Amino acid sequence: MKIYNTLTRKKEEFVPIREGEVSIYVCGPTVYNFFHIGNARPFVVFDTLRKYMEYSGYKVKFVQNFTDVDDKIINRAREEGITAPEVSEKYIGEYYKDAAALNVKKADVHPRVSEHIQEIIDFVQTLCDKGYAYEADGDVYFSTRKFPEYGKLSKQNIDDLESGARIAVGEVKQDPLDFALWKARKTEDEIAWESPWGMGRPGWHIECSAMSKKHLGDTIDIHAGGQDLQFPHHENEIAQSECCNGVPFAHYWMHNGYITIDNEKMSKSKGNFFTVRDILKEYSGEVMRFFLLSGHYRSPINFSDALMEQAKNGLSRMANCKENLTYLTTAGAEGPMTEAEKEQLKGYDTFRAAFVKAMDDDLNTADAISAVFELVTAANTAVKDGATREFAKASLDTLMEFADVLGLLQVEEDSAIDEEIQKLVDERQEARKAKNFARADEIRDLLKEKGITLKDTPQGVQIIKE
Repeated sequence: MKIYNTLTRKKEEFVPIREGEVSIYVCGPTVYNFFHIGNARPFVVFDTLRKYMEYSGYKVKFVQNFTDVDDKIINRAREEGITAPEVSEKYIGEYYKDAAALNVKKADVHPRVSEHIQEIIDFVQTLCDKGYAYEADGDVYFSTRKFPEYGKLSKQNIDDLESGARIAVGEVKQDPLDFALWKARKTEDEIAWESPWGMGRPGWHIECSAMSKKHLGDTIDIHAGGQDLQFPHHENEIAQSECCNGVPFAHYWMHNGYITIDNEKMSKSKGNFFTVRDILKEYSGEVMRFFLLSGHYRSPINFSDALMEQAKNGLSRMANCKENLTYLTTAGAEGPMTEAEKEQLKGYDTFRAAFVKAMDDDLNTADAISAVFELVTAANTAVKDGATREFAKASLDTLMEFADVLGLLQVEEDSAIDEEIQKLVDERQEARKAKNFARADEIRDLLKEKGITLKDTPQGVQIIKE
């Protein structure tokens, strides 16, 4: 597999640190609100990376944190009149609900900042002991200029950064480029812990470095997140981690592109700010996931009603194929596959090769989805009424092999047909037997309005919910 490494700005062959194993750290949400469509993209993209790595035979350890100590959380707690931990607990629960709707699998570890305070303090102390950090009035800062490679991820020139940097009123750092590792408590209602520098809390950047070190080690295979995190967050992670540990922090850096809303930047002031919870009122989580995977993860992607409708139609095409194949696994002909079917099944290897080639090319899910559609077309043509159950099952297994990697077609539709619908279906069958085709057509149209399509097959009527 080749991965575009942000650190080197080129595609590189993926070679894991330990053969057959992959360690992945993805920056997770700051839990003070429902997450929005822009947050959803890295969650879905790197969940798909994980699934593909597992499909490829790797043993994956996947870590995605919760930032539950942050200014935004403190401010939300003040607004709602509750504690910061209560805010975090509430929105961690809401994260899991929306992530499940998107078919995002839980990480192997979901570390929380609040549960790693000692590790963070030890990390900061090591940087102080090595001369890379200093204390000033209870704050602790990282000395950015002491890391000669600063800027290597974002390709920022330290002299250019200096020209735009300022020391804000009240800050006591020695250099405008230095960043906080530990923040002294400023007010009594701030969440804080005892430390060698007094009561305080971690800075944002140090949190991920400490949690990654604890759960994955000093050097990891892949660190991933949104493009907006390249600088300063990931740049600062590299600086403090490599100074603390004395080894490279991550071998591969992956960043997904931005999402625009109707070709404009998402903004609350413009009224085009959409949480996943908002969008779920109009579209299923699987439609949203299909949409997020329909473009290459590094490219910008535009969110609009028209594109969501395209995603809905594309997913429906896959789902209809799955439903038809599932039906024929029980309603198809008994007995072994015919020789012709065996040959058709071998032909599916072409689609599998195209799928793998796309995913191996820097997780090109757009082309992988195209390979799935080619399979769908072939299966719809090959698996018709009269096909063997065995062939239908083998076709279904191939479709779900690809869909499982993409995290699609995972939601089982409710197959129960209510009594009113079943009565109409039975009445239509009686009308057909009596050659009362006008009434049969009338019932078919009535069912269509209710989102039910009937397909007449030699094995009986197939009832399809739209």
